[in-house]
Amino acid sequence: MGETMKIKGSWLAIFSFLLGLFSFAVRALPQAKPIELSYSIFFPATHKQTLLATEWAKEIEKRTGGRVKITLFPGGTLTPANKCYDGVEKGLSDLGMSVLAYTRGRFPLTEVIDLPLGYKTGLQATRLINAYYQKFQPEELNTVRVMYLHAHGPGLLHTKKPVRTLEDLKGLKIRCTGLAAKIVTSLGGVPVAMPMGETYDALSRGVVDGSLAPMESLEGWKWGEVVKNTTVSRAVAYTTGFFVVMNKDRWASLPADIQKVIEQVNQEWIDKSGKVWDEIDRSGQVFAAKLGNSFYTLPASEDEKWQAAVRPILDEYVKSMKEKGLPGEEALKFCLDQLKKAK
Repeated sequence: MGETMKIKGSWLAIFSFLLGLFSFAVRALPQAKPIELSYSIFFPATHKQTLLATEWAKEIEKRTGGRVKITLFPGGTLTPANKCYDGVEKGLSDLGMSVLAYTRGRFPLTEVIDLPLGYKTGLQATRLINAYYQKFQPEELNTVRVMYLHAHGPGLLHTKKPVRTLEDLKGLKIRCTGLAAKIVTSLGGVPVAMPMGETYDALSRGVVDGSLAPMESLEGWKWGEVVKNTTVSRAVAYTTGFFVVMNKDRWASLPADIQKVIEQVNQEWIDKSGKVWDEIDRSGQVFAAKLGNSFYTLPASEDEKWQAAVRPILDEYVKSMKEKGLPGEEALKFCLDQLKKAK
């Protein structure tokens, strides 16, 4: 009996030794190198949308157990805002976030999102652009893999001097982007195409008299320091569509389980992005109000005038899409119906 116990003890000791040796060998093996992805963003590093994109990247890294590592390049340091989409297509960056309207005419059907449809919140606009994408699957976005889309809160007029009527706006030089140029023209202003990063200086030096943008720009881009007035016209409030896309070949190279994780995170980030737009809109208004800025909401009678002035833009969109063989009328109706449901 004693001899048997000794043999068992010896085997147990040998097994423990071998198990320890195996564990050491496994730890000593080089760990698989993570998949590294580059992400180009034009927003400044401190902007809330950059911070949210950073959280998106960290969430993917966490859920893949560190198998994916995403490095952000904010402030347009990897590719400038108007070259971001091209950069993703060509593989200059694996991922990119920027504004669809920075390459005007390249995404014609999706311009429906930027029309002055009377948006009320960034969450509403963000949900709409993703619903539109899922329904119409526009070919114009087929050259990349769309992660998700988002859109800012109500685009409003911010000016150096008060604007309370269409007559006040006539002849003013207004910085704008993409389709917003047509809004400025329809309202009697003079559109000046300019990226966000150049606008603060242009406003401070009087190169432009104002700009169209959501409330968040008053703080996020510090415009509240160089404009003193915001005109709120809810009836013609527009938005601007943003893309988060990945290079198609890079996406195809990812293992299926990692693709699934990314798609799950993408879905969660749709509402997160919309809610952040609303959060920073509120913060932007508070920031500007503390600087003494004023906010003027157009009365219904004046708001109707502004709405009538921009109505031809919607008609022109439908006509233009028809000429291109695209379902513009259906897209516009879909968006208007969705916005009514969201009220």
